[in-house]
Amino acid sequence: MRMRCLVALTVAMAGPAIAAKDPKPLFAADDVLRITIKGPVGSASDKETAGSLIMGAETLPISFSERGITRRASDVCQFAPLRVTFTQPPAATSLFVKQKKLKLVTHCRNNADFQQYILLEYAAYKMFNRLTPASYRTRLLMIDYVGDSGKPITTRYGFFIEDTDDLANRLDMKEPKTPDRVPITSLSPSYAARVALFHHMLGNHDWSMRAGPAGAGCCHNGKLIGPIPGSNLLVPVPYDFDFSGFVGAPYATPPDQLKISNVRERLYRGYCSHNLQALQAAAEMRAAKADMLGTLAATPGIEPKTVARATAYLEKFFADIATDQSTTAKVLKTCL
Repeated sequence: MRMRCLVALTVAMAGPAIAAKDPKPLFAADDVLRITIKGPVGSASDKETAGSLIMGAETLPISFSERGITRRASDVCQFAPLRVTFTQPPAATSLFVKQKKLKLVTHCRNNADFQQYILLEYAAYKMFNRLTPASYRTRLLMIDYVGDSGKPITTRYGFFIEDTDDLANRLDMKEPKTPDRVPITSLSPSYAARVALFHHMLGNHDWSMRAGPAGAGCCHNGKLIGPIPGSNLLVPVPYDFDFSGFVGAPYATPPDQLKISNVRERLYRGYCSHNLQALQAAAEMRAAKADMLGTLAATPGIEPKTVARATAYLEKFFADIATDQSTTAKVLKTCL
């Protein structure tokens, strides 16, 4: 009888399960794609600029524009993140079939350290994939940037992020319109707790799963999709991990309202009403530890010293969540 009760409690804490369909071809594999982006990429702005994306013998017409906030500032990044739009539908035989608009995470600056930062951010997405299908797929790229004249500009790592509509569709959900602030009761407790604990693992504080910029709807560095089939609950899905202690980008700073001195300090910001689900999420993460650390170490192009530093940072988190008791005492004590 006691075992039955424990199983029932575990299922209740885990919340509704989500069945995932296969992603579109671009995000169905993990090998690094070599592509060329041709156009005036050094002078991109928030206006659409014509260019082309070349992979092997395939040339696709695109337009691109700068996106983001911090990484668009010239004193932060020499090369801002881009939004790539396919101006003609890619052929059915193309790896980019059915793609319309994609976020492209770029290298920010040309020095070698920034190559490692982008690979760490890519690894963060891949680690979250190991925990839940309710996560953005990514595709790592080696990008040759070429000017309109054909003159090479630079070659750097980058990665595409799955479109939110595609993410929602493969989970049989949608991206709903939301107010600038949503109530806690709209969120799936299990998925919200997992997201909060994952952010805590990364030492990431630059997010909100309930509020977004005025007039823009929810959320900050995340999206809500839903409802979960069979319920009225929404699922938060995080993105943009460059301000985390795990990545350790030199421009990253903690939010002014938090009493921490740098981004490598951890401060749990999940909701107290989700603490039971957070304990379940901690158990899931303990079980997935080897898989997540292996995912980090297997990231193409990442240097051993980068892996060692990032792994040491994650090990401190796993020590804190070693048991339910330590999770409660060392993490959940600062819940909101």
